[in-house]
Amino acid sequence: MTGDALTRDASHTSNRLRLAVVDMVGTTITDDGRTERAMSRALVEQGIEPGSSKFESMLGYARDTMGFSKMTVFSHLFDDAEVAASANKVFEKAYDEMIDDGGVRAIPGAEDAILWMRESGMQVCLATGFGRHTQNMVLESLGWMGLADLSLCPADAGRGRPYPDMILTAVLALDLDDVREVAVIGDTSSDMLSGIRSGASLIAGVLTGSHSEATLRAAGATVVVDSIKQLPLLVEKREARHL
Repeated sequence: MTGDALTRDASHTSNRLRLAVVDMVGTTITDDGRTERAMSRALVEQGIEPGSSKFESMLGYARDTMGFSKMTVFSHLFDDAEVAASANKVFEKAYDEMIDDGGVRAIPGAEDAILWMRESGMQVCLATGFGRHTQNMVLESLGWMGLADLSLCPADAGRGRPYPDMILTAVLALDLDDVREVAVIGDTSSDMLSGIRSGASLIAGVLTGSHSEATLRAAGATVVVDSIKQLPLLVEKREARHL
């Protein structure tokens, strides 16, 4: 590359969004508390007494860290790696059973928003704190296999949220030139923090999941909307301002 080309590239600021990294539970799908119920079952099967102060403290931590890799959460809760792995297996089995009962559903407007983004020329990555097996089970139950360009779980990237690894893995896998071409959409503080750490230019919080507007903004949200169904209008307004 010539010196002039390098100068042009260095001074170029990408305005167009080309990738949306979108969270699953709480953002594009709802499970009516099944994540927490599966977490509770995992704690009980490791000998934590339901209703005890220890149980409530551990469940409180799980609520606060919604969006994190579930294996990371269990590793924090249990010092023993084997116990943490066992708890994670119980969680995944419990969640599988809850998927079978039909309780995991798309948030109204989510599928249309994803299709709109793809039709408008953006690529879409669905990212989760679940393991790969659970993520695939959810996608299959909704008929969403192939809906997005890419789906990622923490094991695919090395680390889950709040680290930026899944976002950066998506950037590399989908051959983007600039992290400023990325929008990150989620319902938890860890989604927002991972967006900040990745360098994404749009970090949108939604209020259909775990965390409040104040929590999302404190974690770095550049905008907060009621639901992902408002995302197309949000993107259109942003693009219009940068024309």
